[in-house]
Amino acid sequence: MPRFPSSLRLTALASTALVALGAAPAAADSLNALVWCDNTDPDLIRPFEEEHGVRVNLREYEGTAAGLAILDQSRPGDWDVMVIDAVDVHRVAERGLLAPLPADELPLGDFFPDLVMEDLNAIDGEFVAVTQKYGYNTVSFNRANVDAEAMEDLSSLFSGDHDGRIAIYDYYLPVLGMLALNAGIDTADLDLEALETLREPLMDLRARARQVSEVVAAQTALAVGEVDIVFGGGEWLTAVLAEENPDLDWTIPEQGAVLWAQSIAVLADSANPDLALEFVKYISSPEGQARLATSSCYWGMPANAAAGEILTDDQRAVLRWDEQEDFLTRVQRYPVPDADLDAAMQDLWTDMLQN
Repeated sequence: MPRFPSSLRLTALASTALVALGAAPAAADSLNALVWCDNTDPDLIRPFEEEHGVRVNLREYEGTAAGLAILDQSRPGDWDVMVIDAVDVHRVAERGLLAPLPADELPLGDFFPDLVMEDLNAIDGEFVAVTQKYGYNTVSFNRANVDAEAMEDLSSLFSGDHDGRIAIYDYYLPVLGMLALNAGIDTADLDLEALETLREPLMDLRARARQVSEVVAAQTALAVGEVDIVFGGGEWLTAVLAEENPDLDWTIPEQGAVLWAQSIAVLADSANPDLALEFVKYISSPEGQARLATSSCYWGMPANAAAGEILTDDQRAVLRWDEQEDFLTRVQRYPVPDADLDAAMQDLWTDMLQN
C-alpha cells in the first residue's frame, strides 16, 4: 500500500546500501531486499549485517503493483526478501513468487494472536510470509485545539465544529473503509452497491476539509497547526513527533478503525535462501521487532509481543501498548476489492479530488 512516500525515507543509510536501479549482483555475502521505508533504518539493518558479516542492499518501493513491476523487470535471483502489505500476500504468492517458510523456526507463539494472520500469510496451512508490523488508519488530532472526547465519535467530524481544520489522508482504501464503518458497513462487505452510499459522506467530508494530503503534507499540516485533525491518520503519523509535540495524538473512535499490517517474505528464486530466512527470523525476533517498531521513518506496533520487553516505557506509551488488546477487537481489516470494485473506488476518489 502506498502509505509512506519516498519523501519520508532516510537520506543516509550508514552501512546499508539503498539500491537505486535493479539489484546488486547476487553474492553469498549480500542480501537484496525490496522493502518499505521503515525497513531502511540503519539501526534496524546494521545489527544483522554485523552479526552475519554481510551487506544488505535495499530498494524502497511503494505499493504492491510497484513491487511486482520491479520483480517483473528483474532477473531470477536478483531479489531475496520482500516486504508486502499483508492483504496482498496471496496476490503475490499466487504468481509463484514466494517461498514456504518453516513455521517452527519463527517465533509465532510470541505474536499477538490476531497478528499471526494465518489466513493472509499462509496458503493451505503453509506460511509464505510473516507479519512484521501493524497499526491503524484512524483519526490523528492536536489535543491542544480539539476536544479529545469528541474524537471518540467519527460523526463529530461532520458537525461543523471542525470545518476547514481537517486533512484527509490521500489513500482511498482506508478512508473509504473508515467511512464504511461510520455508516455501519463492515469493510469485508463493501461492494459496488455499498460504495455508492459512501459518495455523499465522502463529498461532505471533502467540503469540510482544508486539504487532501499524502503523509508528509498531512503530518506537517498537523504539526504546524494548519489543521487540527487528520482523517485516516494514526500512530504512524504522530508517534515520531510525540517527543517534540506531545499534543499530537490519535484514537480509535467508537465506530472503529481500519487495521493495516505489513508482512515479510522470502522470494522463491532467492539466490541466498538461507540468509534470507535468517533475515526474516531476525526481523521477527524481539530485538528486530523493537527496532522496526520505532523506525525513524514511521512507528507502528510490532507483531511480536515479546518486543515489549525491549521497548522503553515511553515508547510503549506512545504506541498505546497497554490498549492493544482492546483496540484489536474494535478494528477491521483493509477492504480487499476485486478489479471492478477497485476501479470504482478509484473513480469515486478521483471525483472527490476534483470536486
